[in-house]
Amino acid sequence: MSRRRWPAALCVLVTAVAAVAAAGTPAQAANPIITSIYTADPAPLVVGDTMYIYAGRDEAPAGGADFAMREWHVLSSTDAATWTDQGAKANIGTFRWAGADAWAGEVEPRNGRYYWYTSVNGNGAGWMDIGVAVGDSPLGPFTDAKGGPLISDSTPNSSGLDIDPTVFVDDDGQAYLYWGGYWGPRAVRLAANMIDTVGPVVTPQGLTDYWEAPWMFKRNGLYYMMYAANDTDGCVSDSNYACQRYATATNPMGPWTHRGVVLGQVSSTTNHAGIVEFNGQWYIVYHNANAPGGGNFRRSVAVDRLYFNADGTIRPVVQTTTGPPPNPGGGGGGGTNLAPSASASTSYVSSWESLSAINNGGAPADSRDRSNLAYGNWPQQGVQWIEYQWPTAKSINKSSVYWFDDDQGIDLPASCQLQYWNGSRYVPVPVPSDCGVAGDTANVTTFTSAITTTRLRMQITSRSGFSTGVLEWKAFAA
Repeated sequence: MSRRRWPAALCVLVTAVAAVAAAGTPAQAANPIITSIYTADPAPLVVGDTMYIYAGRDEAPAGGADFAMREWHVLSSTDAATWTDQGAKANIGTFRWAGADAWAGEVEPRNGRYYWYTSVNGNGAGWMDIGVAVGDSPLGPFTDAKGGPLISDSTPNSSGLDIDPTVFVDDDGQAYLYWGGYWGPRAVRLAANMIDTVGPVVTPQGLTDYWEAPWMFKRNGLYYMMYAANDTDGCVSDSNYACQRYATATNPMGPWTHRGVVLGQVSSTTNHAGIVEFNGQWYIVYHNANAPGGGNFRRSVAVDRLYFNADGTIRPVVQTTTGPPPNPGGGGGGGTNLAPSASASTSYVSSWESLSAINNGGAPADSRDRSNLAYGNWPQQGVQWIEYQWPTAKSINKSSVYWFDDDQGIDLPASCQLQYWNGSRYVPVPVPSDCGVAGDTANVTTFTSAITTTRLRMQITSRSGFSTGVLEWKAFAA
């Protein structure tokens, strides 16, 4: 999210970068994902089969020594590899009470509407405030939802710099706002209307070496907080730069337990990132200075894959210049992949394999790819099964499975069948398409009609003399 690493005067407004490509032109897969303009402080959001990235536009001239940001753009993709700039969907004029600076923001959906929380320069006392705009679609149009700041210097216990809002709505409907710069993380509950706060502003505990740019999400019942740090204790070698650390908690208000570094130093001094799951694969979006003519005030958004270990910790991200490969749903497509939120069980798992592999968000390169763990049931043969169970009933109409084949004792299965718990017994899903057993691909099973269940089971029959295995199994919400 856009901010400096030192106190300074307000941004100097400049003319827009000349000769940029028209909005709406797709960019081919590469990092940075858009080079027709400079974009920064990305915040991802998945809606249906589309990933959106909300980003500020850097307009500083070549050699400029300050941020010049007056508008926010929306970037979109249906495969996380090829991106389209949908144009500016909000700007400093969206907030009539605001001043010059359009800094970092994030969009959060609620009740069929989309709330855009963003750092904006106030005209009153103090420097930066947090405003909120609202629209009826991910692309807006967005209008000021409140007519004034949601958070400002006059907010009791506000941060030393009120920037970088991240908003999270929990399963029970309670929404939370985190924000803050200059080592000052802050948190507060939001009202159901998403434009008022409830209760006191608190200072979160446990966010070791916090500097700015929080990002909150939840996975498998665990809360994650990623944030920028600029310490030289395993983060960066020069405190003018930043890394992305993360912490976890069992309560959305903390306390937090520091876990390590997610993203190391990038080529720009600022380091701002967001994490999201899309089509069964987890991604990190961030910015760097790698676009032609780029720099600390002319940054560009990049996207790379992100992986979890079996214990829920995050593997350090590998920054690439190619970006992620196309992922149009891994053959599954459609609604949200419900597998990561399920508890997995099986008839048998080998001691050197991992059941957690089947729903940990992997994107296999082929059926021999063990880089994100693998499930296998060697030396068992015949019929085995894997199963997902949810605490509440889910509506499901599609599944995909990527088989594991180690060219040794585990081979592609002879056949498979999808079953679900109807309340008293397991029955086949209704007139599905074939349960495929091909290697090196996601085998999709579609249902004639959606099922509603708390348990989904994959029954797997092995080839003679072999056992079976799975790299990733997805179940899609209807």
